Amino acid sequence: MLLPITLATAGGAGLINLWLAIRTGMVRRPAGVMIGDGGNALLQARMRAHANFVEYAPFVLLLIALIEFAAGSSTWLWVVSAVFLLGRLAHPLGMEAKGGGGIGRMIGFATTALILLGLSLYAVALPFTASAAPVVLTLG
Repeated sequence: MLLPITLATAGGAGLINLWLAIRTGMVRRPAGVMIGDGGNALLQARMRAHANFVEYAPFVLLLIALIEFAAGSSTWLWVVSAVFLLGRLAHPLGMEAKGGGGIGRMIGFATTALILLGLSLYAVALPFTASAAPVVLTLG
């Protein structure tokens, strides 16, 4: 079974992960810090932004995949996936603003936390609903 939402979201997440790694490397090399952060505030922010992504993205991707597999593709899951990726783009940009407390960081974390909560609750409830049989909806 093809899981188009999961595939698109995982692809987007992979690109964001690579972007975060490259951004970290762009500070690491000029600072001459190959291991750790060397006390460099910008490097610390970029490393934490990357680590934060790696901490949350796998759970959200797994939930998207399992929900899509169990309940089929749906417009709401496409929207949730897109909002998740946008939030994960906003988060690292906010990490570098105002000493790490920029609006992007708050939006990114809030979006991620709410999506993780919502998908988790839906995944817990899904096996107990009468309509748990897969329903495949296509766009277009």
